Amino acid sequence: MQNALLYLVTVLIWGSTWLAIEFQLGEVPIAVSLVYRFGLAALLLWAWCLLRRLPMRLPGSMHLSVALMAVLNFALNYFLLYQAQLYLTSAMAAIAFSTLLLMNIVNTRLFFGQPVAKRIYVGAALGIGGIAVLFAPDLTGLSLANTSLLGLLLVLSGTLSASFGNMLSVRNSRRGIGILAMNAWGMLYGTLALLALALLSGHSFVFSSQPAYLWSLLYLSLFGTVIAFGTYFALLKRMGPEKASYTIVLFPLVAVLLSSWYEGFQWQLSTLFGFALVLAGNALVLTPFHKIRQLLPHQKPATVTAPYKGS
Repeated sequence: MQNALLYLVTVLIWGSTWLAIEFQLGEVPIAVSLVYRFGLAALLLWAWCLLRRLPMRLPGSMHLSVALMAVLNFALNYFLLYQAQLYLTSAMAAIAFSTLLLMNIVNTRLFFGQPVAKRIYVGAALGIGGIAVLFAPDLTGLSLANTSLLGLLLVLSGTLSASFGNMLSVRNSRRGIGILAMNAWGMLYGTLALLALALLSGHSFVFSSQPAYLWSLLYLSLFGTVIAFGTYFALLKRMGPEKASYTIVLFPLVAVLLSSWYEGFQWQLSTLFGFALVLAGNALVLTPFHKIRQLLPHQKPATVTAPYKGS
């Protein structure tokens, strides 16, 4: 039940952040918006940790590992994703980012030597195939002649950065670093990295007073960063990268619902088919075959009656 709750919270929040990011683009430079987002998130998380008197000290040798995880998972990843949404719709960006599942499976094998069950590859393929079916009209618009290719390359680069950050997060967790402490330090280091990027780029630290910008910034900082990263890193620690990152395949479904509510997304037969593929892939990835067999009705073996031979 705990894993299911962690999955639900992560999927619902991250599925809605793609729409919220749209309200961050425009008046304020991307790097500056990200400084505001992760700076506020770091402030909130540090206040919570200090209020609860959680142990926050890290061994000196671990700061470099946490800082590198932060640069990959928070700074570089999000900077590339925000840039990509200048060229792609939120739906297209979500589709491309869902390849994090496959990247995590491959990187888990490369970095940790962990065997990966064949069903996980099949389930991942089903899930990503389902998302491709859901957004087939957007995918058909991708060509070398438009800026969609640049957007796709930016998303895939950010996704690869996030996958490497996920591997470092797992490594740090296995070395005994608490999730809240790791996130608090990580968001602080991520904010500093983004601040350096903004200063080197010559951006001025302007701020938008538009309600949409303010509310989306607060939502992205508190829910999309503090809460969602906490639940996702908890899944990484409890279930491993290849299963935890299946949330990345599921959250585009939330984006579809929000798009149909706010942007008039039209439901078609392909939409239902895509949902079916994703749900089937989810069940296959998360449920080992021996548990599936346990769910099937047990059949009693037929009783063979010996022929009557008389007395």
